[in-house]
Amino acid sequence: MKDVKSSPAEVRVGLLGNPNCGKTTIFNALTGARQKTANWSGVTIEKREGAVRFSDHTIKIVDLPGIYSLSAYSLEEIIARNYIIHEQPDVIVNVVDAGNLERNLYLTTQLINIGVKVILVLNMYDEAEVKGITVDTAAMGTLLGMPVITTVGVKKRGIRDLLSAIISVARSDEETVRHIHIDYGADIEKEIRSIQDIIWKETRIRQAYSTRWLALRLLENDRDVLGKLVEYPNYGDIASQADRSREIIEKRFRDEASVVLAERRQGFITGLLQEVVSHGKPARPLFSDRVDRILMNRYLGYPILLFFLWLLFQSTYTLGAYPQTLIEECVHWLSRNVSQLFPDGLFRRLITDGVLAGVGGVIVFLPNILILFLGVSLMEDTGYMARAAFIMDKIMHRLGIHGKSFIPLVMGFGCNVPAIMASRTLENPRDRIITVLINPFMSCSARLPVYVLFAGVFFTNHAGTVIISLYLTGILLAFISSRLFKRLFFRGESAPFVMELPPYRIPTVRGILLHMWSRSSEYLKKMGGLILIFSVIIWVLGEYPKSPEIEAKYRDVTSSVDTKGRAAEKVILSKKIAHERERIGHTVIGRLGSFIAPAFEPLGFNWQMGISLLTGVVAKEIVISTMGVLYAADVENVDGGLEEALVRPEHRISSLSAYVYMLFVLLYIPCIATIIAIGREIGWRWAAFSVVYNVALTWSICFLCYTMGTVLGLG
Repeated sequence: MKDVKSSPAEVRVGLLGNPNCGKTTIFNALTGARQKTANWSGVTIEKREGAVRFSDHTIKIVDLPGIYSLSAYSLEEIIARNYIIHEQPDVIVNVVDAGNLERNLYLTTQLINIGVKVILVLNMYDEAEVKGITVDTAAMGTLLGMPVITTVGVKKRGIRDLLSAIISVARSDEETVRHIHIDYGADIEKEIRSIQDIIWKETRIRQAYSTRWLALRLLENDRDVLGKLVEYPNYGDIASQADRSREIIEKRFRDEASVVLAERRQGFITGLLQEVVSHGKPARPLFSDRVDRILMNRYLGYPILLFFLWLLFQSTYTLGAYPQTLIEECVHWLSRNVSQLFPDGLFRRLITDGVLAGVGGVIVFLPNILILFLGVSLMEDTGYMARAAFIMDKIMHRLGIHGKSFIPLVMGFGCNVPAIMASRTLENPRDRIITVLINPFMSCSARLPVYVLFAGVFFTNHAGTVIISLYLTGILLAFISSRLFKRLFFRGESAPFVMELPPYRIPTVRGILLHMWSRSSEYLKKMGGLILIFSVIIWVLGEYPKSPEIEAKYRDVTSSVDTKGRAAEKVILSKKIAHERERIGHTVIGRLGSFIAPAFEPLGFNWQMGISLLTGVVAKEIVISTMGVLYAADVENVDGGLEEALVRPEHRISSLSAYVYMLFVLLYIPCIATIIAIGREIGWRWAAFSVVYNVALTWSICFLCYTMGTVLGLG
């Protein structure tokens, strides 16, 4: 490991822990707003980094993925392990749930095997005390060879002690730190040494890795570790000895070597806890147990979950309407002022009709995105999201989906791409493929602006109910599709599902705000990138080629107007709009719209709606920006902006076609990034199948809905 004494001003820390241990809360408490989000090299799994200045040191912290072990069964585990081994941080801060030490400490035993400097953080210690749990941290630290700190992350209790410990351990000033070995018993230790003896013959291996850790991983038949050793000359000898030692252990204990080693680690944990943990009488009946009797009741659980979802989407629309109106007025004000600054011409139209109409049409929905993520953050941080997964597990099994699939499916409501990546935690390839294929039916946040716009315009008094009906439709079709895929392509029962239910917690305002900003910042980044670019492209395609005849015909729309006052304004407005329609019909976008119109007419869509769907394949936010550009002439000449332009009679958008349009946006081809993610995860043939299946299903369902709605007079 690197000696920090050579660089006293900077300490690199890896933050590691199980899911639901409060690791993110500790990260936020340590770094505050000094964070940045990116992706790990080569993958789309999120990487968060932050920094804090303490005691003349800059402590740089990397928030590693939440994992249960350092095996190689999931991408998250491989990422965390590779960071620890190859990046060699100065300190690993291992966060554990103080109330669930027996399970959480398994990861700690694996860190001991690697031989890194570790600080053990017993988080949520106040909840452990409520359960009557007391830990002798000094004795625990001595037995583990690492300092043990108690914290309450949500209250920032113990954070300064943790920062002091990080500096001490990094500078090798902490007396508690020592290297220990977990004793696996004489028979197993003998085989560990046999493998180590061969590894030691290659100097480069022992300089790069802990030989004891390598020996243990080879006994557990870790193919990822074995692959790392292929380049070394004594690879064959190492692999042969590992196979022999594994065979000896399995013959001696009549079980797989990995199982035997796991049992020995668990035995070490049990013995440790008997020494350092005392259990008293709980201070009071657990709040979680009392609340779960209601929220997880076999009869009440489903309607309560449905109510919470309805409340979330109703609030997203209702509360978001006020700041949305303010932002909309700001965009209109900016557009008017830009029009006055520049003379009439291509540049002014590029700014007003291209950039401001496109980007401005999307940015007004930022408040709705913020409120959506506020609700999701509350559900996650309080512990209710895990309960929702538990409630849905029985239904999902009946529909042929693995219980673990619920987590990536829920993630799909935020963004389908990381949700598809999260399906890597499913061990069964069949379950993984089904989960990936149905994930695009989970309505991502990028689709929400389309729902808010159309539901707000055409279903003003029932917008929240309409929006949740779309989400529920996507969930229903995902379940039906999974059942269909299982019958057509896969057979057999899904594996059983075990999920940890964390205790209910009161989320902190700071933690929620950081979560909201982290998610919403991605939305803002698209404003200045993808959406801006495509708004300009759509504007250019809607400007060219020019028609001299049309331009000459309407060069002076006021010349033939004899009347004055209000009547003249109406005539001029009518001529301007007629001119705009004739002009745009001659452009590339107009011709493309006419070409695709027959495919969308049976669904009740006009050509502008069809074009918006095509550009929405790139990113669903572009649907709104495209409409903003295509309706720019109308927006410029009516009050109320895009919302008012949509209801103009000449655009022929009824409430029925508006709902069918939202349904189409929900179900049709996912964005390019999602298609690429599907191809990389389960193969390009499945990605092609997903596109064809989604398009066919979407058109069929929308045609059926529009036809039935028309017959029933709902349009």
